[in-house]
Amino acid sequence: MNKGELVDAIASKADVTKKDADAILGAMIEAIMEAVSEGNKVTLVGFGTFEPRDRQAREGRNPRTGKTLTIPATTVPAFSAGKLFKEKVAEEAATPAAKK
Repeated sequence: MNKGELVDAIASKADVTKKDADAILGAMIEAIMEAVSEGNKVTLVGFGTFEPRDRQAREGRNPRTGKTLTIPATTVPAFSAGKLFKEKVAEEAATPAAKK
């Protein structure tokens, strides 16, 4: 599913126009990105949690030359699925109709 298909699904389920659904989805994504980039955690009960995570500095290797290099420490966005989301995915994967 791409963003356009998601907007269509939101518009259908929420009984709003596609334009409104696109604006709502865009505002939601922007608000989550702003909060996480500021170091805050965003929890949507049943769906999951978006949060910043620190990644340690580590050694890597240039695949072209084989030379060792240091990859610096950084902060990355992370998502952890909530219990209801995990259960829904597991339930759908277990049904024969879900296998295409």
